[in-house]
Amino acid sequence: MTDGSPDPFAPAQLGPVRLRNRIIKAATSEGRSPHGLVTDDLIDFHRSFAAGGVGMTTVAYCCVSPEGASAPGQIVMNAEALPGLRRLTDAVHEHGAAISAQLGHAGVVAQKKLTGVTAVAPSRFVNPTSFAYCREIRRDEIRAVIDQFGAAAQVAVDAGFDAVELHFGHLYLPSSFLSPLINRRRDEYGGDIDNRSRFVREIAQRVREVVGDRIAVIAKLDMDDGLPGSIWIDEALRTAQLLDADATLDALELTQGSSVYKPMYLFRGDVPVREFAKVMPPALRPAVRLAGKRAMGSYPYEDLYMLSAARQFVPLMHNTELILLGGITNRDHLETGMREGFAFAAMGRALLREPDLVNRMLADPGARSRCNHNNKCMVTVFGRTHCVLDPDQRYGAAAAITAAPATS
Repeated sequence: MTDGSPDPFAPAQLGPVRLRNRIIKAATSEGRSPHGLVTDDLIDFHRSFAAGGVGMTTVAYCCVSPEGASAPGQIVMNAEALPGLRRLTDAVHEHGAAISAQLGHAGVVAQKKLTGVTAVAPSRFVNPTSFAYCREIRRDEIRAVIDQFGAAAQVAVDAGFDAVELHFGHLYLPSSFLSPLINRRRDEYGGDIDNRSRFVREIAQRVREVVGDRIAVIAKLDMDDGLPGSIWIDEALRTAQLLDADATLDALELTQGSSVYKPMYLFRGDVPVREFAKVMPPALRPAVRLAGKRAMGSYPYEDLYMLSAARQFVPLMHNTELILLGGITNRDHLETGMREGFAFAAMGRALLREPDLVNRMLADPGARSRCNHNNKCMVTVFGRTHCVLDPDQRYGAAAAITAAPATS
């Protein structure tokens, strides 16, 4: 690039970590740890992105506690998971890439039938998708969750991760504190946006205290969640400004949407109603076919669809780099993000379709992703996440759904 903006394919510094380029594999549900432990299949999944040229790949979703799980088979960051996590990081490093662990607590997204306990929220809340009741989290439990994020970050350091990504988006527990619709507390964690931002700031501070400058610390932050009366960009800008002033984060990855209301606001493009109906219990299938599109939302896909909102954050950041997400499928999109002031770009579905896309773009500047945004990959999270257009993943590795945990 000749305009002075960074080359997305050149090495770059992310806090204490040197990445071989500015392209990050975004966190996407994996379904490759059915027993909650790393499997060879999960290692192969992330090895493919490392071999395919990304600067860093992100492991999703790593729970900070068992009650923080949002789906079956998610890895809990504890001593039992450590040997497998070390094998995973070693495999990615062998191919020259860095690796990040996304740390989260599901909060209102959690399901009692999975965790065995009632889900928690900033205030009493009923999930509009599952109709599950969520109780108000106590102040002592808030402190415990903050400590759990710190302990999970220590596991990430011990396992050889290069970064952690704190999940402050999609109305998971930290994100729900930012929502004026869900957070109706009257203590120091509720009220105006400065108070509602306190929880995410304290999590970031605790994690930074634990990891120091040994690894990078990223947070994934909602710009808006698509839920009327909830998080919107005006207050998200203030949260980002407060986090930046704290200087606890190396980067913010900006996102949109939620896991509790019209999830297509995050993904955009085709709505796979028929495919979702097939994986539902038989009694629910007619309702899903009839009302699924309305329940999931319908939003047209366009390239760089988060850029118009994300560019609002650029002039506010003084200590924190920004990561652009959403509709990035070719070299021109990467370069556009760099010109707009973003230091890194994160890609999800495009890399799920073609793990070697980065290498292809290096070899051919005109290369474009073959992802057509049919979004049927969303349904595969009920088993083993993959691109349905990849025959090797769809037909050749089905047995991996029941794969045994990788040995240490």
